[in-house]
Parts: sequence; C-alpha cells; structure tokens
Amino acid sequence: MDRRHLLAGLGALALPALAAKPDLRVGPNEKVRTLAEAARLAREGWLIEVAAGEYRSDVASWRRDGLRLRAVGGRVRLIAEGAQAEGKGLFVVNGRGVEIEGFDFSGATVSDRNGAGIRFESGTLTLRDCSFSDCEMGLITSNEGSARLIVEDCEFSRPRGAEGFTHLLYTGRIAHLEVRGCHFHDGAHGHLLKSRAALSRVEYNRFVSSRASYELEFPNGGRVRVIGNLIEQGRESENPLMLSYGTEGYGWPRNELDLAHNSWIDRLGGTPVRVAAGGQTQVRAYNNLLLGRRPWRDETDWQAAGNQQIPLEGPQTLLPPAPLPPELMPTHQVGDPRGLRRLAGPARRVGALQNP
Repeated sequence: MDRRHLLAGLGALALPALAAKPDLRVGPNEKVRTLAEAARLAREGWLIEVAAGEYRSDVASWRRDGLRLRAVGGRVRLIAEGAQAEGKGLFVVNGRGVEIEGFDFSGATVSDRNGAGIRFESGTLTLRDCSFSDCEMGLITSNEGSARLIVEDCEFSRPRGAEGFTHLLYTGRIAHLEVRGCHFHDGAHGHLLKSRAALSRVEYNRFVSSRASYELEFPNGGRVRVIGNLIEQGRESENPLMLSYGTEGYGWPRNELDLAHNSWIDRLGGTPVRVAAGGQTQVRAYNNLLLGRRPWRDETDWQAAGNQQIPLEGPQTLLPPAPLPPELMPTHQVGDPRGLRRLAGPARRVGALQNP
C-alpha cells in the first residue's frame, strides 16, 4: 500500500462513527404515533426510534428479524391499562437479532394470570436498560429450544397479583440465558429469577427479596454459572431457600452448577443453596460470602474452597480469596443498584464486592 492510501485509511479510522439513521420514528408528533402501528409497518432489520413519553394501551407483536427498538429523549413508558397482545402481554416477540433499549413495561394482565411485560417466543432477544413492574410476570419465554435471551442493566420489581406464581423473570426450556448488571427486588409469592434454560449465566446482579419465594431457581438443572451477585433474602420471604437447583427433575444431559464470588445476605435464617440428588451434577463453589446466622456448608461431592460465613452484625473480617479456575474469576461487580463496574484488578476478598 502506498503512503497516500495509508494516510487515507488512517483518516477514515479517525472519523467518529456516524449514528445509524432510523428507518421509522414513533411518537405523538410523528406520522406513526403508536407502537402497534410500528409493529405492523416494520420490516426486517429496521431501526425504530420511539420518542420518550407514556404509551397507554399500546401493545404490539413483533415478528421481524433484526429489529432494533430504541427510546430517544428519555424513557418510553408502556402502561397496559387492560390492553394485551395475543392474550399474552404488552409485547410479544418472535425474531432473530431483536434488540430493545430504554423501555419501561408496567401493568400487564391477562386472563390466565401470566400477563407479561414481554412474552419472548422464538429467535434471539437482547434487552438493555429496560424495566418491568406491576406485571403478573415481568418477562416470560416459551419453551423454544433454540431461543436465546440476553438481559443487561435492567430492573424487575413489584409483580402484580396477590395469588399465584408471580415470577419476575421466567425462562422456559430455551437454549441460552444471560443476565448481567440487573436489579431484582420487591418480589411476591413467586421467584425473582426462574430458568429452565440449557445454559444460564447470571453475573453481577442484585437480588433483593421481600416476600418472594426463591431468589434463584433452576428447576431442571442444566449448565448454570452464578458469579459476582448480591443475593439478599428478607425476613418476610416465603421460603428459607435462596437458590434451588434440579428440584423438579433433571432435564438436560449436562448439569453443572458454578457459584463464585457471590454475597449471600440471609435475614431469615434459611439455607443458601440446595442441589437435588441425581443428574450427575458437578458443583463448583468458590469464595462465596454468607452473611447470616447459619454456617455455609460445602457438600462432600463439591469442588469448593474459600467459602466463608460471617455474622450480619458485629466484627466482620473477610478472608482473602482462594485460587479458583480462570473461567470463574470475576471481572466486574454490580453497580448501585444496577449496571456494571469493571474491577481494577484481581479479586482481593471473598464475596461480590471488590471495588470501594
């Protein structure tokens, strides 16, 4: 390459990236005013920008691949007011490569009491900076075996309904779940997170229970990695268990549970982890910190080191972490109350919190 072409190439690299131009704009001052109309018009690969504000009784089914829905100018607040799409919730999503960012979902109800902010049925879905509150189910998926769900920097809280199972995030028998930097709180009756996925990665989240049952449940086993989470069980919790694994029968050929650098805050006097017999399960537990009255218990068939229990009140001295497999080393910690903070270096203590 001659000097002229080299300089031209370097100049191109130095230019700031241009923001993608939307294919469709939605809002009260736009030609398309509702999300329902946007979903009808959408074509594969479109970027849809939605103006901030309240969208009441505006529900939609999205059935195109590559859609990107992005809030602009602030939050997009979807308020059900009794409306629902396909008898399932505010949004129903089918499509590969779908992304949704900056949306708040609230008030979803349907006749079978599974009204969801989002019902994700097939394809791949990534959520960023979204919230789910006052819904019968925050987000629920189908059992589509190839579906993949990624949830980042989102908030799940205050489920609706005094009866039944009101899970904040519930995935069926899908292929893949990732949850990072999220905040789950104020659950009731159901679980904060329940996953039947073949692979579940739950990293650097904050789980704070009030009247919920389990904070985390993986009823059919599978490959589960739980790293760097703050998991707090309140005094009013309806179940003394914090994480349950395999209790409804093992449904996957590989059953592996990894627990590393989590902080378990037990205000009820319960049990942090229960692993059901069977499934030829491999459990690895490293550098977990339990704050509470009952001791942490490493089972004899676990690979375990560095787990510590300290009282909730009184003198608290944290031990340095034990060596652990490289793939279980934390790289971040949860923000306050959500988001991610990159660690300045290797973990210096047990538990989830490393940076000041």
